[in-house]
Amino acid sequence: MQSRLTKLVLFVFVMVAMLGVAGVQAQDAYVNTFDLTLPAAEGIGQGLDLNGTTVVWWHNHTGAREEVVKAAVDQFNAENPFGITVEAVSKGSYDDIFNAITAGIQTSELPEITVAYGNQATVYQDNDALVDLEPYVMDPVVGIGSDFTEDMFTGFFESDLSVDHDNQRLGFSVYRSMEMLYYNVDALTAMGYTAPPKSWEEFKEMACKYVNDGMGTDGYQIRTDASFIAAAAFAAGGDIYDAENDVFTFDSPEVAAMPQAMQDMLNEGCVKIQTDPAARSDQAAFGTGAALFYTGSSSGIPFVAQAIADAPTQFEFDTAAIPGYTDTPVQDVYGASNSVIAQGKTPEQILASWLFLRWYTEPTQQAEWAAKTGYFPVRRSTAADLADVFAAPGTGKAFESAFNLLGSTKAETSVPVYQTVRSEATAAFNDILDGADVTERLAELNDLANQLLEEARAAQ
Repeated sequence: MQSRLTKLVLFVFVMVAMLGVAGVQAQDAYVNTFDLTLPAAEGIGQGLDLNGTTVVWWHNHTGAREEVVKAAVDQFNAENPFGITVEAVSKGSYDDIFNAITAGIQTSELPEITVAYGNQATVYQDNDALVDLEPYVMDPVVGIGSDFTEDMFTGFFESDLSVDHDNQRLGFSVYRSMEMLYYNVDALTAMGYTAPPKSWEEFKEMACKYVNDGMGTDGYQIRTDASFIAAAAFAAGGDIYDAENDVFTFDSPEVAAMPQAMQDMLNEGCVKIQTDPAARSDQAAFGTGAALFYTGSSSGIPFVAQAIADAPTQFEFDTAAIPGYTDTPVQDVYGASNSVIAQGKTPEQILASWLFLRWYTEPTQQAEWAAKTGYFPVRRSTAADLADVFAAPGTGKAFESAFNLLGSTKAETSVPVYQTVRSEATAAFNDILDGADVTERLAELNDLANQLLEEARAAQ
C-alpha cells in the first residue's frame, strides 16, 4: 500500500498537471540548470537578476569529503551563467549546526543554505525560518519537471515533506546513505553458505557457527543506536512511528524482533556489545575478521575497505539488506538534506540557493560525489555514469549491491521530538542487552516517546 506521503505527492502532481500553478504549468522536460534562461519571464523567478548574489552554505563535511565539496562549489562558481557565488563553510557536526541555526534564528545570523535532518528542519520551521521549496520544485521555469521527479528515488523525494507543517518541502535531497549489513564473503563461503542472512534466525546460525568454529571472536558487535532499531523494524515490515495516527509504535512485534534476537545471541556468546561506539569498534572488528558481520551506513564502504586493506589478513566483503524480511527488503535511508533559509533573505538569495541545490542533483555532479564519497546519488539515471564506481577495486561490488537496494526504502520520522526519542531508544536497547524483558522495556519506551510527542503537540 502506498504511504500517505506518496499519495499526497501523486495528488499534487496530478493537480498541477490538470490545473497548473497560478495559471501556469510546470514543464515536463528537465532543463539543465546552466541552460535556464534568467531572469525568467514568468514564475517564481520572474524579473529577478541574480548577478552578484552570494549564497553561504553551512555543511558538516570535513577532510576528503570537504575537498569534494570545495571542488563542486568552485565548479559551480566558475561555470554558472547567473553571477552567483556560493561560499561553503564546514560548520562542525550536525549537532553543532543545529545549535548554530537555532541560535541564529534569534540573532538573524544565518546562512542561506544549511544541512538539516528532517526533524531539525521541522524545529526551524516552527519559527518560520525556512523556505517551502515545493513552489520552486513545481515552477514552470526553474522547477524540476515530471521527468526529474520520476528519476529521483521516491523515498528520497518524499522524505523532505514535513508532516508537521502541512507537507511543506523543507529540504532538498542531494545525497543519501542507507543502513546496510556488511558481511565477510570468504568466511560465509568457507562455512558452506552461498548468500547472506535474510532472517535473524539465519543471522544467529551464521554468527554462532563463526564463533563456535573458532573463525572469529565476536560474530557481531551490537550497535544500539536508534537507526539500527528503525532499520530492523522497516525490514520486518513495521515502523517505529505511525504517521497516519501520529503515534510512536516501539511496542510492535516488528520492532521487538531484532532486540530479542540480539539478547538471545548475547546470552549464547555469539555476539558482543559494541565496545567503543565513538571509535567504531564494530567496524574495526569486522575489518580485522574478528566479526563476521557489521551494520552501518553505506557511506562507510570506503572505510570498511580500508580497514580490511590495513588488516593482517584480507578478505572479500559485500553488503546486503538488513535481515528480518521475507520477500522484498525495505531499507532505512537516512542522511540530512539541505534547507533554504527564509528568515532575513531576499528573493534573489533564495532563488540562487535553489539553483545551486538543483544543479548539485544533476547526474554529472551526482556521479562525481558518489565516486569520491561513497554516498548514494538521488537520481536513478546516475547509474549510467557509475560504471567506474561499481568496478572500483575493494569498494565497487559492495557499493553496487547497496545501490541495487534503493528501489524499496523508507525514512525515519521527522517529528521534532525524535532527536530526544532516539536517545531514549538507545537507553532501552542497552537495558534489553542487560537482561530487561524485551516486550516490557519497549512498552515503556513507547509510552515515554508518545508522552514527549503529546507534550510537543500541546506546546505548538
